[in-house]
Formats: sequence, structure tokens, C-alpha cells
Amino acid sequence: MSDGPAGRDSRGSTRYGRILLKLSGEALLGNRQYGVDPAVCAFIAQQVAEVRGQGVEVGIVVGGGNIFRGLSAAAQGMDRATGDYIGMLATVMNGLALQDAVERTNTPTRVMSAIAMNEIAEPYIRRRAVRHIEKGRVVIFVAGTGNPYFTTDTAAALRAVEIGAEVLMKATKVDGVYDADPMTVPGAHRYERLEYADLLRDQLKVLDGAAVSLCMENDLPIVVFDLNGPDNISRVAAGQPVGTLIAGPVAAHA
Repeated sequence: MSDGPAGRDSRGSTRYGRILLKLSGEALLGNRQYGVDPAVCAFIAQQVAEVRGQGVEVGIVVGGGNIFRGLSAAAQGMDRATGDYIGMLATVMNGLALQDAVERTNTPTRVMSAIAMNEIAEPYIRRRAVRHIEKGRVVIFVAGTGNPYFTTDTAAALRAVEIGAEVLMKATKVDGVYDADPMTVPGAHRYERLEYADLLRDQLKVLDGAAVSLCMENDLPIVVFDLNGPDNISRVAAGQPVGTLIAGPVAAHA
């Protein structure tokens, strides 16, 4: 089990003992227009195996936007709840692909689903998930929260709190949170640190409001970082200044 609050411990270098990694479905696309790129899965899996080898306990929540996005379907006339359920099933496919890649690194992995499908995944039970993690298994949480109208960001925040993660690591295509879209606005400013209230007040589109509020209520730090860096998952887990840290007021953590 992790050694309590985040900080340097007997392992010598790791700051966070238990992490929750949030991966978007789009992160698995690679250069494809649709589906899963096995090379990207292998790249992510190798980083997960490395951080697990450093003694960090790992949970992962994966999205499904590379296959289906319920909100987009709803905008085109589909019932929102139906679209969200289809999106949840897409996350299961991504989770199985990621499990295969992680297990190819000889890292034991479990997929736990918020929607029962016992032939391919374990049902999500919090105590069982924590036990898997304590035994050194990587746990991939799929099917979101099991409810429509909630994003996988909210699912990631919820699972992170439930399993006692010390940080929520949101992997993106950019190296942190900016005051404008760095892809379209030259000179956009990147923040090194933000408070939860900054995200909610300025409506910075990093995580949805429900996810941010849940992290704020439970004092769970968030790190937004670039997944494409070859060692970024390990660097964030080690507490290095990668990406943007989102947390409470500095005085609260002094």
C-alpha cells in the first residue's frame, strides 16, 4: 500500500505512492483517424511498467472518444443517455487493448468495469480494486461511472478518490494548461500552477466542473501534462515540475 501523504519516502525518489492516470480515447489514436494504434498502446504501456517498477501503484481511467463520443451523437439527434452508454462501451474496448499492451510488459493488469460484463472484465468493486492495487496490479477502470451524463474526467476523479490515489494525472497532447489554445493562439501563456478555483472561475477547459469540484473537496492534486514525453509519467510520479499542477492554496500545503 502507499506510504500515506505524497512525499519522499523509503523508495527514495518517488513522490506519489499511488497515482490515477487519466487517458483520453484520442490519446490512443496515434496518427489514425479512428480506433486504436497498437504502437501508442505499447508506448503508454512501457511507461506504466516503468513507473510500476519504481514502486508506484497505478490505476488508469481511459476514455472512448477515439471510437464514439456520446455528446457529439446527442448533438446530432441521438438520445443523450443512449449515446453515453455507447461511449461507455467504447471505453471497454480501449481498456482491453491497453490491458493487452501492459501485460506484454509482464505487468499484471486487471480491467474493472462499472457496467457488468463478466466474460471480459471484473465488476468494479472498490475494495477489490484497492486490493488489486495493493498487490501490485495495474487496474484499468472502464465504462466511466456506469451512469450517463458524466464524463470520464469525472469518473477519473471519482475513482482516484475511491482508491486513495495521491494525484490525478491527466495526460493530454499539450504540456500543461494555457490561457488560450496554444495550437491556434501564438504566445499563449502556460501556467505552472493553478488553484482549483482558477479552473472553475476562468472556465479553463481542462476537466469538467464536476471533476474539478470533486478533487477540490477531497484535496486531490491534479497534474495536466504532455503524454508524448518519453518519461513524463515517471517524472510526474516523481514530483518533478512537469506540466501544470492544480491544487489548493499554497498555504494549505505548506
